[in-house]
Amino acid sequence: MQKWSIGFRVWHWIHAFVVLGLIGTVILRKTFLSWRANSEILTSKLSSMQIDVTAEQAKLLAKAIRAPMWEWHILLGYALAVLLIVRVLLFFTQNGKQNYQNFAKATLHKKMVTIAYIGIYLVLVFMALSGLSMVYQEMLGLTKETVHTIKEAHEAVFNLTWIFVVMHIAGIVVAENRDEKGLVSDMIGGGKSE
Repeated sequence: MQKWSIGFRVWHWIHAFVVLGLIGTVILRKTFLSWRANSEILTSKLSSMQIDVTAEQAKLLAKAIRAPMWEWHILLGYALAVLLIVRVLLFFTQNGKQNYQNFAKATLHKKMVTIAYIGIYLVLVFMALSGLSMVYQEMLGLTKETVHTIKEAHEAVFNLTWIFVVMHIAGIVVAENRDEKGLVSDMIGGGKSE
């Protein structure tokens, strides 16, 4: 019998790509597609071509350049919300429960890993709900101040997501080189139940 079902493995890898895609769009926002940096570049380049634009016009142009990236962020956010619902459903399968069974008998390390996973799922639920509330702010009747507060919380909590991703990858590398060889191949091929 396989340790990980095909459904769980497909969910895991799609989830990984969605989370990495969301992180990628945020990194682009803060770097190459920053409206502040790009509005300065636009102002400078247009000025060298004898085209004068106001700071507000340059800001609008810079934001228009990155708009498609935010469309991807929103689409990936929808995918994240759906994947979280699927994960809840997967919890009721044997594969979905196995990381949480026998918690009392687990080593301290395994307990900490389990708690970390529960924590990241809670963070991702918050990220999905706060993101959706910003997308549907008008329909929800949210004030501008409320949306601003949600946005700040969304951005602050995002840091926990990328920290978890780095810890997850580092943990896999350490485990693969110590006592849990085959973690990645098990998540690709299914592995064998113990």
